[in-house]
Amino acid sequence: MKVLVTGSTGQLGGELQKIAHNYHCDFVFTTTQDLDLKDMPHVSDFIRYEGFDWIINTAAYTAVDKAEEEKDEAFLINSMAVFNMIQAAEWIGAKFIHISTDYVFDGRKSTPYTEQDEINPQSVYAQSKAEGEKYVLKYNFGIVIRSSWLYSEFGHNFVKTMLRLASQRDEISVVFDQVGTPTYARDLAEMIMTIIQRHEKGGQLIEPGLYHFSNEGVASWYDFAQTIFEYSGKNVRLLPIRTHQLLRPAPRPAYSVLDKSKIKNLYNITIPHWRQSLRKAIKRIEKSL
Repeated sequence: MKVLVTGSTGQLGGELQKIAHNYHCDFVFTTTQDLDLKDMPHVSDFIRYEGFDWIINTAAYTAVDKAEEEKDEAFLINSMAVFNMIQAAEWIGAKFIHISTDYVFDGRKSTPYTEQDEINPQSVYAQSKAEGEKYVLKYNFGIVIRSSWLYSEFGHNFVKTMLRLASQRDEISVVFDQVGTPTYARDLAEMIMTIIQRHEKGGQLIEPGLYHFSNEGVASWYDFAQTIFEYSGKNVRLLPIRTHQLLRPAPRPAYSVLDKSKIKNLYNITIPHWRQSLRKAIKRIEKSL
């Protein structure tokens, strides 16, 4: 079984590389340097020539604020490149797993978002991701997994930023009025491989469509930061602030907790609480700094 993983230097791609030895798959991990998704003819030819069984697209334009000024770039990577890969996947009959985001919601609910809830993306980044989702969902072998607040020992993320700032400052301000769920990318990587394994072993064929996956529980960014410092033993004063005080170009959803009932029931899995996963991940992340 041959599996392509795009964006292998990112958080999820890095975690998939870390656990790859546990699975009997021929993995091909690509970066922007060896497979530039903006070079669409090359990407299409590469996928068709290699004849992958699965494509896991973890690559994305994720600079949320910068996307407000680089709309064309964001849509090129998060939308048009996805469409290009889907066409190539369809040509060879490959199954396609695409990672999306809680940011496609406007954050005006006060109960967890299900896969049936209408999306209403508020930023350029979110709009580009929403458009990419639509292309995948039209494909007979396409799965979209929305996740939230990813962190890991790879790439750039909130946990790394907090740990770095704690070594430089005595006081840090973090928003308390955005609520969601931190998600350890290792847990998401293992969920993806569960889907692939179950299908390949013939016990549970994939059901194309939309799924939500994050760790369990709810937190504000302030709660998240406080727990990071608790688990890492950092002594820093944490100040709660409101979102509008940051003056960021791109809006964020005030509430983006995801309902995971669909994926839990279908695959009969138990998802760990975000605090449990953070405690497990924090030492690995500290070593990566």
